[in-house]
Amino acid sequence: MAEHILFLTGKLAEAQLRRTLEDMVPSFRYTVQVLGVSVAALMTADMIQRRLKDTLGADRIVVPGRCRGDLAALSLALGVPVERGPEELHDLPWFFGKQRKQADLSRYDLLIFAEIVEAPRLSVAGIRARAADYRRRGADVIDLGCLPSTPFPHLVESIQALKADGFRVSVDSLEADDLLCGGEAGADYLLSLHEETLWVADQVASTPILIPARPGDMASLDRAIERMQALGRPFLADPVLDPIHFGFTESLVRYHALRQRHPGIELMMGVGNLTELTHADTAGINALLLGICSEQGIRHILATEVSRHARNAVGEANLARRILYAARQIGALPRYFDEGLMALHERAPYPLGRDDIEQLHRGVRDPSYRIQVSPDGIHVFNRDGFHTVTDPFDAYPALKVEHDAGHAFYLGVELARAQIAWQLGKRYTQDESLNWGCQVERTAAGADPHTYKPAGTTLTSVAQTGRSTAPLPPETTSHNAVTADADGQGDRIPGPD
Repeated sequence: MAEHILFLTGKLAEAQLRRTLEDMVPSFRYTVQVLGVSVAALMTADMIQRRLKDTLGADRIVVPGRCRGDLAALSLALGVPVERGPEELHDLPWFFGKQRKQADLSRYDLLIFAEIVEAPRLSVAGIRARAADYRRRGADVIDLGCLPSTPFPHLVESIQALKADGFRVSVDSLEADDLLCGGEAGADYLLSLHEETLWVADQVASTPILIPARPGDMASLDRAIERMQALGRPFLADPVLDPIHFGFTESLVRYHALRQRHPGIELMMGVGNLTELTHADTAGINALLLGICSEQGIRHILATEVSRHARNAVGEANLARRILYAARQIGALPRYFDEGLMALHERAPYPLGRDDIEQLHRGVRDPSYRIQVSPDGIHVFNRDGFHTVTDPFDAYPALKVEHDAGHAFYLGVELARAQIAWQLGKRYTQDESLNWGCQVERTAAGADPHTYKPAGTTLTSVAQTGRSTAPLPPETTSHNAVTADADGQGDRIPGPD
């Protein structure tokens, strides 16, 4: 018998949920039940446990994605598995499809060498701090970059300190003396040796990264590879990626040709010549280059974060390698596994169209402002009116908050977020920060569905002064911590700042 799923929702979302489920033509049986709350996002685990008297024989229960509280405890109390659905009803079909192909993004087979380019100019403490930050964002090896004609008197001390901190370390220089010093100090890798400096590898245990003796001289790289293979020593080979208009396409061909000639060797690609020397957002560049690495079996990259626009290259590469590995394992396109590399735009930015939002407005009976975004613009509405603008300043005269500083500040922040979301094509959710993917670490507020939001500063100041004269925004009733329900009991509900 087909699985029976019970969907819990609020009064305003009921019609849309039923339409969405009907359009899906799902393989499961379903029941939709309104739990006596208008806004589905205000539902909590405590409220469900108190109000849901009959699970109707369901095999599992799906609650709104923003439902707060401990669903594991709720599942035990009801005797039925309870799970959160997507945050937006529009995503329900995708949610059930995603559940069938959920990937494990904890796995990868590519190592990230994160270069501290200006290492000679940093103290040992500064190098350790930078290394710790790189490791937090996904680096596997810390690369100490040696600068031309720049002394690095604390190279040995830096290597020893990093090794004591548990790091794998590489030394990056074209000077044989730097590489020899680094190898003798215990560096795990040396970047970069060629056929004329391979003598360094004979004197230390470090794994060498081999490059052509001269730019584009693949014959010299082949000879260096053959020599290391004859010695039975591990090594990596790097044909060197060139920047755009300075041999980029030809350098990609070199990687492909080298892989064809040496199918079993380990390769490295230094991606910085693209991420650093192209003024474009680096997330897409990293995804493309790591896609090439995934196809060609290149399992090591050297990443740099010198330019300010490339300041999260390590974090982007970390996420890209996990997505690409998961996709390659099941022979799939790198789509739908994670959206963290889409910082500027989103796959489905507008869950609702204007008609849907106007229908929501017709069900509003309170003075609290709702803010929604559709392709038509920013919609601000409450029981007293419905306003559509593309510039938040155009909405201000109609909001009547000129005598309520806290409320005006709150609406100003929210409308600014909504405008950015509308301009870029991003998902806007009232009372939540915009999602910038892996570019910005998500804050604790709003990130943990098991916790409740604390009272925000705007309502806290109102409570202290008692000066508010304008209606509060929709979820700010939660700043009172407890709000009365129709059944006479209180529920803790999430609130914004």
